[in-house]
Amino acid sequence: MIGYSLDEQQNWSLNPQGIRQKIKAAKDMGITVRGLVVINPGNPTGNVLKRHDIEEVIKVCFENQILILADEVYQENIYKPDTAPFVSFRKVLAEMGDPYRNTVELVSLHSVSKGLQGECGLRGGYMETHNLEKFANEMIFKLKSIYLCSSTTG
Repeated sequence: MIGYSLDEQQNWSLNPQGIRQKIKAAKDMGITVRGLVVINPGNPTGNVLKRHDIEEVIKVCFENQILILADEVYQENIYKPDTAPFVSFRKVLAEMGDPYRNTVELVSLHSVSKGLQGECGLRGGYMETHNLEKFANEMIFKLKSIYLCSSTTG
């Protein structure tokens, strides 16, 4: 794992240039970065990524062939929605057009158990994949098919 830090002085924002530097340093050490996890809105900071930062993350991942795992389960829990509106990675990726729209691998996660009510303990959610290879999608489907039993109480 190659971690990256958020910038507290900039309202816990993400630094795309810092991520580029971390990826380069990893490559210099012989490490192949395969995925980048981004939590937006952030938990517990409440930070909502700016569209420009999302675009930069997508560009970094395009340049380095890195999958984006966008944990967006807190999109309904924004402290200041008027000043920091939520924009999904999927929306930005689609609107950026080619070459990003059809090549950057994205897995977007959302939840029905961490929304307005904070129903933690009774889990439910979904994910959406974009631009994954057919084999990867088949393996995800196979893995998730194993868990067809409900996780809720009787």
